[in-house]
Amino acid sequence: MDANNYNLLDNKLHVIEDNRQRLTEWFALKRSELKMPIYGSVDVRDSGYKIAVVDANHFPAGFNNVPQSERGTLAELMKTHIERDHPGSKHVHLYPEMHTRNQAYVENLKTLKEILTLADYSVTVGSPELSQFGSLAGITGPLCLTRTGIDYDGELKVEGYGRPDMVLLNNDLTKGVLPGLDVKSVSPPVEMGWHRRRKSEHFAALDIYVAEVSEMLQLDPWMLKPLWFVSEEKCLERDSCMIELAAEIDHFIGKIQAKYDEYGVADEPVVYVKNDRGTYGLGILVISEGKQLLNLSKRKLHKLTYGKGGALAEDFLIQEGVPTALELNGSPVEPVVYLVDGEAASWFYRHNPKRDRIGNLNSPSAQFISREDMLKEENGKSITRHAENWHALAAELSMLAMGLELQNQQVDE
Repeated sequence: MDANNYNLLDNKLHVIEDNRQRLTEWFALKRSELKMPIYGSVDVRDSGYKIAVVDANHFPAGFNNVPQSERGTLAELMKTHIERDHPGSKHVHLYPEMHTRNQAYVENLKTLKEILTLADYSVTVGSPELSQFGSLAGITGPLCLTRTGIDYDGELKVEGYGRPDMVLLNNDLTKGVLPGLDVKSVSPPVEMGWHRRRKSEHFAALDIYVAEVSEMLQLDPWMLKPLWFVSEEKCLERDSCMIELAAEIDHFIGKIQAKYDEYGVADEPVVYVKNDRGTYGLGILVISEGKQLLNLSKRKLHKLTYGKGGALAEDFLIQEGVPTALELNGSPVEPVVYLVDGEAASWFYRHNPKRDRIGNLNSPSAQFISREDMLKEENGKSITRHAENWHALAAELSMLAMGLELQNQQVDE
C-alpha cells in the first residue's frame, strides 16, 4: 500500500477545518429535528485511511474513566439537556444495573452522581431490585443507595423524596422494561433498551447522516463508517445455516477487498460477526473467511449465539473489521468518546496489550488511559491528534443516529 494512503485522514483533515462553520450549522439543524440522547459512548477505530464508530452504547458504564478536569464540561451539558427536556427538575434519580459485585461499575455510578451534583441536582441512586442493599462497594469506597420502590400508580418512589423529577437510566434493559420505568421522566427512554434495540438499526440510521456529511465534505462515505449487513434467522446449530452464513460472509469480504483495492490498502479484510442485540462486547467473532465459521469450536459458538442475559441470538450483524493504526508500546489502542446531549465531551483510550490491531479490544485485559495521561506518553500527541476532528465527527454522527433510532422506535409503537 502507498504509505500516503495510511495517512489519508491526515491528508484530508483540511476538509473538516475548511468546513467547520458549515458542520456546526448542519449539526445544530439536525439536532433540532430530533430528541438527542442525554448521554452515550462510542468505540472509534482509526485506521489511518478511514474512521469508524464500531460500537455505540446508549447506557454507558465507564464514566469513572472520565478525568476530573472534564467532568465540569459534562455537568454543563447534562444541565442543558435536563433543563430543555425535563424542565423544572430538581431531584434526579440514578437507576443502575444489578452489578452489585462489579466495583468498576460502582465507580461509574459514583462519577455519574458527582457529575449530576456538579450540575446542581439532588441525586439519589437505587432500584427496587437493590432495595436489600444499603450500599455498594466501589474501588474508592462505598456508594450509598436510597431505598427505592413502586408507588400505587406503578411509578418509582424514592424513600425520603417521593417520585423523582427525572430518572437517569443506567440499565440497558436486556431482559425487558422493569417496573416503574415506562414513564416520560425516564431518560434514556426505555424504547432504547436492548430488549428492543438492534445494533443494525443504529448503523442504518448512521448511514443516512454519513451520506449527507460525506457529500458536504466531498468524501467517500466508506471513509466514515464500516460496511455491514444483517444475516437474519440463522440457527447455527444447523449445518445448512452455518454454510449459508459462511457464503454470505465470503461475498461480503469480497466487497471490502474491492474498497481496499480502490484505495491501495494492503491489509487483509476481516469481518466482525456480532449478536445483533446486546452489549458488553459479548458474542463477537473476528474472521477473514467463511470457512472459519464452519470450523468454530462449541465454546466459541456458544459465545456467538448467546448475548448478555442468555438470550438466543438468531440475527447476526456482519460488520467490516476496521484495524486500528494507533499503538502504545507496540500494543493496539482505540479511542472511546463519551458524549452528553449529542456533543463529544470526553475522550479516553482503550489499550489492550493482549490483542492485535484488528481484534476486539473490549476484554478483561483492556486498560483505560485518559487523554491527559496519553499526552504524557512519547507518542501521545500522535495518538490523540484526531480527537477533536475525525474522532469527534464520527462520534457526534453516531449520536444523531441514536436520536433517529429513538424516533423510529416511537413511530413503530
